[in-house]
Amino acid sequence: MEKRLMMFLVGLFLSVGMALAQTQVSGTVVSGEDGEPIIGASIKVLGTNTGTVTDTDGKFSLSTPAGSRLEISYIGLQSKTVKAGPNMKVTLEADNKTLDEVMVVAYGTQKKSAFTGSAATVKSDDISKVQVASPVEALKGKVSGVQMQQSSGQPGQTSSIRIRGISSISSGQAPLYVVDGSPFDGDLNTINPQDIADITVLKDAASAALYGSRGANGVILITTKVGRTNHATVTVDAKWGVNSRALRNYDYINSPAGYYETWYKGLYNYARDKQNMTDLQAFQFANGHLTDSSDYGLGYNVYTIPTGDMLIGSNGKLNPRATLGNVVTYKGENYLLRPDNWINATYRNALRQEYTVSATGSTDKSTFYASANYLNMKGITAGSSMKRFTSRLKADYQVKPWMKIAVNMNYAHYDNNQVSGDGEVGASGNLFTLLQLAPIYPLYMRDGDGKILIDSRNGLQRLDYGDGGFAGLTRPILAQANPLSDIYANTNNVNGNTFNGVGTVEIRFLKDFKFTSTNSVYLDEDRDIFVRNPWYGQFASSNGISNIQHNRRWSYNYQQLLNWHRTFGLHEIDAMLGHEYYRTRGYALVGSKNNMFSNSYTELSGAVTMQNVNSSRSDYNTEGYFGRVNYSYADKYFGELSYRRDASSTFDPKYRWGNFWSLGGAWIISKEKWFNAKFVDELKFKVSYGSQGNDGIGSYRYIDTYTITPSGSSVALLPGKLGNQNVSWEKQGMFNTGFDFSLFRQRLSGSFVFFYRTTKDMLAWVALPPSYGWTGFYSNIGDMRNAGIEVELNGDIIRTKDFVWSAKFNLSSYSNRITRLADKNKSRVVEGYKGYTSGDKFYAENLSMYTYLLPKYAGVDANTGEALYYKDTYEMTAAGTPKLDDNGQPIVSGRTTVKNPSEATEYLCGTALPDAYGGFGTSFTWKGFDFSVDFAYQLGGQVFDGNYQSMMTLSRGGNLHKDILGAWSATNKNSSIPRLQYNDQYTASSSDRWLTSASYLSLQNVSFGYTLPRQVVSKIGVANVRFYVVGDNLALFAKRRGLDPRQSVTGAVSTEYYSPIRTVSGGLTVTF
Repeated sequence: MEKRLMMFLVGLFLSVGMALAQTQVSGTVVSGEDGEPIIGASIKVLGTNTGTVTDTDGKFSLSTPAGSRLEISYIGLQSKTVKAGPNMKVTLEADNKTLDEVMVVAYGTQKKSAFTGSAATVKSDDISKVQVASPVEALKGKVSGVQMQQSSGQPGQTSSIRIRGISSISSGQAPLYVVDGSPFDGDLNTINPQDIADITVLKDAASAALYGSRGANGVILITTKVGRTNHATVTVDAKWGVNSRALRNYDYINSPAGYYETWYKGLYNYARDKQNMTDLQAFQFANGHLTDSSDYGLGYNVYTIPTGDMLIGSNGKLNPRATLGNVVTYKGENYLLRPDNWINATYRNALRQEYTVSATGSTDKSTFYASANYLNMKGITAGSSMKRFTSRLKADYQVKPWMKIAVNMNYAHYDNNQVSGDGEVGASGNLFTLLQLAPIYPLYMRDGDGKILIDSRNGLQRLDYGDGGFAGLTRPILAQANPLSDIYANTNNVNGNTFNGVGTVEIRFLKDFKFTSTNSVYLDEDRDIFVRNPWYGQFASSNGISNIQHNRRWSYNYQQLLNWHRTFGLHEIDAMLGHEYYRTRGYALVGSKNNMFSNSYTELSGAVTMQNVNSSRSDYNTEGYFGRVNYSYADKYFGELSYRRDASSTFDPKYRWGNFWSLGGAWIISKEKWFNAKFVDELKFKVSYGSQGNDGIGSYRYIDTYTITPSGSSVALLPGKLGNQNVSWEKQGMFNTGFDFSLFRQRLSGSFVFFYRTTKDMLAWVALPPSYGWTGFYSNIGDMRNAGIEVELNGDIIRTKDFVWSAKFNLSSYSNRITRLADKNKSRVVEGYKGYTSGDKFYAENLSMYTYLLPKYAGVDANTGEALYYKDTYEMTAAGTPKLDDNGQPIVSGRTTVKNPSEATEYLCGTALPDAYGGFGTSFTWKGFDFSVDFAYQLGGQVFDGNYQSMMTLSRGGNLHKDILGAWSATNKNSSIPRLQYNDQYTASSSDRWLTSASYLSLQNVSFGYTLPRQVVSKIGVANVRFYVVGDNLALFAKRRGLDPRQSVTGAVSTEYYSPIRTVSGGLTVTF
């Protein structure tokens, strides 16, 4: 007994001694790619909570029980488990298993290998190097299937996005944005791009079907950065740069002499050929009216010529004795008329500066990420700027082993000055209408000595409004207007605050179950101030007008998810049930008063005469119940099934609910035993189909709406929009199939996808004749389909220890067809197609969206120089009427030409939609240097270049294009440009002459940087230092100089929008 007791005690003490024995281990962790030390690698003792991280030299040291094993990991590298020992050197290799990466999907995450749909992800490195206010702007040219158009480059404006073509004629086509799992309908400019970890675009219906009606046009998932486990850092980024105009001018006739000569020629030809004057009479007529204020004249003469001389000689050229600058006397005062460059005065170079501070860290139970960002972006015109401050706090805490809570809060304050009238064609208050002015008009009012006059009332420089206030002269274009002066004298400001808060509770129970409740709220309040000055322009008689508007919008989203996950041998099942309720409300209060006390005091209390006061509100909500089941076998075969029942307040209660579903599957072919292509890392085939519904037509469309107006002392109702109780869901279905692949040890990867997208019961606005009283109504009028392909390629051309040269390319191509129109919408037949017209477009079955309907230009009459247009001729009966075919349409026998376009036949002239679009780029890294360049492109499609059209005819005071100098004449009869003649009303009539290729190539981004070696920065206690230079929106190459086809998918382009901005900056990023 004693012996047994002794043996027990000895064994006990030996066991305790061994357990208490600790060994000091140390080592260095380096990267297998470049041999550089890895800062912040996680070192964990297996089976314990003991761990540490590597320092700035990649070194670590800790005490471990004897015989322990260490797990060493770092994001983006393959984890490694090794036996603990002294003076260790551990090399971590790059993680090349891209299809095993976890990606963000609808309501959660999923292994990329198990994903059956089509999606593309842009990482933080690509987002952070682009200088944008909104993170989604970083998608340009980087994702196949995504079209982005931006009509205005004004600070604070964002691009419109279309995913996989055009889905409808009238209903909304914008994608749904989801930020960290919660739908987001706020201003994307209030999200700091530096906070973004990645952006994933869900392109097919199967991927987005779970979002119901709000995801009908695709979903863009934005994931913000999170705290890193066992690692704390503070990062400071600062950049300073210059904004400039990115779009070149059209080839205008820029010289005053050239413009006067061209206008003189038009008057001369008119007098000789239209009024039958002799050459001498025409010469005298043209010179006599050239600068007068009659219907023939330009109103201003900015040249001084000797007494008795003519401004234009008999050779059609400027008098060589003419000198630029003309002093005129008006009411006893001398004034100098001298032309100014209005375009140069409109645009300028401006500064841009941005600063970001972020901190991330963690404990054993929590992680956090916090950031603050300040952006100060001056616009490239006076009176335009954007100031924004954003802050974010994202944290989670493991309360219990079975419970985790998380918060994600973002606050933003913005203060924007805006140019009013942006994009309003021909509007007198639109600054960019000034680009249409001839180069002969003064911008500034000058005294006889050439000094710019100063207004004693406000200290501002006097600008000419063309209303007789300057030397008694009136301008034939933009009379009583000078938008540039308005910018200095008026106020147009929007400032506000937004808050987005998300709270999440995650509870795990019964081993395989997880319940998640995510609740979010978004609040946006802004104050709009628009003040018209009391001194100049058409509103001066009102003695100043103050307009104040307050807007408030708030929305909330409640989301509950129940997940179940179980593995049975080679079988794996993941099931989810969910419910979501969303509601948004908007409120507006606006007031306007005139007769202001002071232009600098903009409040309504500073004016005395009431003009208008009004308020409005809006309300919209959706609710959905949904579920999804994912199944995989042997990590090789995958299936997915989802269903959602959705309700929308847009429709009448009896049509409010819709049912949407999806089904998908995938097969990793490369995992089959019989597959023996060693150069193939992974090859996956996928196929899916999904259905969705679209309700994007606005609120209250199923009830009649009225405008409430006064009627004497009573109240009257004026009919507005006619309600349609039968209007219901626009239904969409999409078939998607293709391959994902990785070759040559990740040297080349990509995807090839085919999709077929259908839209049933398209929602469209049906306008009614004024005699009905109602303006119109919404109805389900037809069907549409889009079919296309998408290709994405990514590869490393050269990959060595120190040097990597990578390239990427994506291409998208789709065809669009309207497949059905309701009979009530078939009001016209063109070339055998039954449909209806809207503007210069024709909508009909079996035609593409945005098909042009225009007269066709037939060239120039070789004898007279007049423009010609085609007209169909018809087979005639004996009675002299056209013969009709089986459809009741006249039978065309041929074509002739006419000079009056109103007599010409309108023809189908192709579509605005492109044949293909996409992007490509390349990047280099060598030691600490990095360089990248990205392009975006479009092939095919047409735009109607109305700018060029307006510059190819003589319009009093309007700018002219240099091409007009090649017009037909007696010595140039082979020209395709009609004669140059004043009041020739058909010279530039709308026709296919103005359709221009929409193809373009844009240089989107160039970035060059240098990261200091870690051995250098570690000596000063810094983890990383990078210097960089970056340029965005650097160049555009299009069919015609000055043309920007990126403005619209519909083919509408205009110089009367704020120009795109080019930004070049230098910056510094320091991580502590």
